[in-house]
Amino acid sequence: MAADRLAHGLADLFKVPRNVTKMTLKSALEDLSRTTLEALYGRLRRLEYLAGLRFPKGEYAHWGFSKVYGQQPAQKALTSAHRSAVSEVLSTPLRDLLEVTQSSCDKEGVSTESFLSNLAEKKDTLLPPNPGAGSERHLNSVLRALLGLERNRGRNAIRRAS
Repeated sequence: MAADRLAHGLADLFKVPRNVTKMTLKSALEDLSRTTLEALYGRLRRLEYLAGLRFPKGEYAHWGFSKVYGQQPAQKALTSAHRSAVSEVLSTPLRDLLEVTQSSCDKEGVSTESFLSNLAEKKDTLLPPNPGAGSERHLNSVLRALLGLERNRGRNAIRRAS
C-alpha cells in the first residue's frame, strides 16, 4: 500500500503533457511547395530548379528530400511539382512572365536575355516525364517569345537613350 502511494506521488512529479509537440505532418508535395518552391521567385525559376533535379531518363535526384520522405514519395512529389510548374508557365500571360523574370534577374544581377537563352537551351530537360500533348511545342514557343520580347525591349531602350 505504501509503495502504491509512493509510486502515485512520483507520477505526479513527472507529469508529461500529452501533446508535447504540435508538429503538423506535411506530405512530400506540400513540403516541397511550401518551403523550397515558395522560396524561388518566379515561375520560370521554379521550372528551372525542378528541371535541374531531373536526370535525362526521367528520375529526380534530391538526396535530402528522398531521405526524409523515401524515394518513391519524393519522385512522385517532384514529378507532380514539375508538371504543375510547366502548367503554370504555359497558362501565365507572357507580359507577366517577362515582368517577373526581369525583376528576378535584376535582383540576382543576371541579364534577363542570358537567363532566357540558357533556359531555352535546356528545352530537352525542362519538361517532366511524359508531358501532355503539345507541351513541348508550347513551352518552346513561350520561351522564344519571351526571348524575342526581351531582345526587342533591349533594342528599344538603346534607341531611346540615343
